[in-house]
Amino acid sequence: MGMLVGALLCRPIVALENASHQLITPALIFLMLFFTFCRVRPSEMRIRPLHGWLLLFQVAVSAGIYGALLPVNEVLAQGAMICVLAPVAMAAVVIGGMLGANVTTMATYSLLCNMAIALVAPVVLSLTGNGTCTFWGILARVVPLLVLPFVCAQLLRFAAPAAAGWIAGHSVLSFYMWLVSLTVVIGRTTSFILDLRGVSGSLEIGLALVSLVICLVQFKVGRSLGRRYGDPVAGGQSLGQKNTVLAVWMAQSFLNPVSSIAPTAYIVWQNFVNSYQIYKKDREGSQRTDRKSKEEERADRHAV
Repeated sequence: MGMLVGALLCRPIVALENASHQLITPALIFLMLFFTFCRVRPSEMRIRPLHGWLLLFQVAVSAGIYGALLPVNEVLAQGAMICVLAPVAMAAVVIGGMLGANVTTMATYSLLCNMAIALVAPVVLSLTGNGTCTFWGILARVVPLLVLPFVCAQLLRFAAPAAAGWIAGHSVLSFYMWLVSLTVVIGRTTSFILDLRGVSGSLEIGLALVSLVICLVQFKVGRSLGRRYGDPVAGGQSLGQKNTVLAVWMAQSFLNPVSSIAPTAYIVWQNFVNSYQIYKKDREGSQRTDRKSKEEERADRHAV
């Protein structure tokens, strides 16, 4: 419903975003992470083997897929590469927490991955793009939205532990923030596609299909890696759910702008996957509740 509303109201949403000087999405991301990071203790954060494998996959596969698709079409290669290279979404910690993942594991990878990609991306994009990528340009986009919520959450935990505990206990509110941010991002995405001119339909479809395949593969591989270390949800969300806002920005700023269609389509695919996972998790919870109620009812009858 959020994606549908965003698509139908794309023009008003873009107008509202412009009126706010593009502050709506960053503010929502900040609040989502702040609520989530109130549940994280820095003393429990550890770099684990799973983090290393996930990061290695991102860097190695992004380079490999670019090399494989370059002979076919340069724009297609750039679009595919950015869908793999893009760091984990800041909202992935929120969705992972709702799906039962270890929030500390995901928060650690979120910090590690975004900092690592901030170092790697300028090098990769300068070799494959238009050469205007700067280290500080990407770092400036990542740090305020990633580090500040973590710092603020930990300061609150130290200064007002009761307030931090209340926020941690009501972190489900971050889901509704995510839903609003999803609606806004879809609105901006739809408007961007509608305004795109001079691009062949076959290339647009190719970029969208490539991003679909990459999305499904990354969720699958991430869950497989996570299962080896006891947390398939954390692995799947860490590798599959991308910071597509940052990916679109990098593609439009440092690559052929048309290549941004791939991360733009990725927004839709990954949120279809997220919506299905949330639906499945909720359904399993309802079934467990029903089974428990029936067992209690049978036990009561037996006692009578």
